[in-house]
Amino acid sequence: MKVLNEKKALQDFGKTVRVCRKEQAMTQSALANEMDVEISQISRIERGLTNPTLLTIIRLASGLRVSISRLFAVS
Repeated sequence: MKVLNEKKALQDFGKTVRVCRKEQAMTQSALANEMDVEISQISRIERGLTNPTLLTIIRLASGLRVSISRLFAVS
């Protein structure tokens, strides 16, 4: 059961990242450039396939111009 909760948490986080990115009218490519990462990393985060590090989360928030807490908002 724990694995399912972790998977859902990553998927929810990814959905929030996608929503924030779209609110900024930003493409995955533009966000990747802003963060100096590969586009595939943004894609994996948004699909909930990877568990981003704290530093990646900080960079996401900065690139998206949102607070870190916004990325963890549950809708």
